[in-house]
Amino acid sequence: MDCIFCKIINEDVPSYKVYEDDKVIAFFDILPFSPGHTIVAPKHHVADIENIEEKDLMAMIAVVKKIGKAMLDGLGVKGYSVYLDNKSAANQHVPHVHFHIVPRAEGDGLERWPQSGYGDGDAEFYLRKLTKEL
Repeated sequence: MDCIFCKIINEDVPSYKVYEDDKVIAFFDILPFSPGHTIVAPKHHVADIENIEEKDLMAMIAVVKKIGKAMLDGLGVKGYSVYLDNKSAANQHVPHVHFHIVPRAEGDGLERWPQSGYGDGDAEFYLRKLTKEL
């Protein structure tokens, strides 16, 4: 398999490992938004969030919470952002489901995506399309 995260998990590629247990690994992103930027991934290959088992997703979220607290306490940051890009259209560069935990500071310049509103009737239209799939 040519997945860089699987290579990190198998220790074929070096990493700065932050955390590891039997289901989850966390390591520094090599192109961080800020110092301490950490990736949390399952230890088995799963391409996207739709295909991960819920118990494994819950294990990942528990690690996100643990590392987030460690960032607040250990790095002295005032907050952190948690991102999951799912599929290439959403900017997922590595097809192995993962969360980014990014330490944040007030005024650090990292902005959210542009926001807009709904036109007349648009919210109802999209609500119907989405909820019929649930």
